[in-house]
Amino acid sequence: MKNVKALIAATVLSSLSFASVAAVQVQSTPADQQKAGVISADAGTNLGSLENQLAQKADEMGAKSFRITSVSGPNTLHGTAVIYK
Repeated sequence: MKNVKALIAATVLSSLSFASVAAVQVQSTPADQQKAGVISADAGTNLGSLENQLAQKADEMGAKSFRITSVSGPNTLHGTAVIYK
């Protein structure tokens, strides 16, 4: 029982710390951040998977937030986003 409680506590704490580092999708340029570059990604036919790909790339680039600027493609979606730090 003690191990189960420790495992649950570790899971909760690790998810909280991960959420604080992840880039957040925004709808407009954040007032307190500067443009740091542009990223692009290709995904399947699902917009959610494209958003996840862009979020992952933004995280890898050390961005605090990102704003999707374009999405195109009939079968495989392609998207671009501006990242902010």
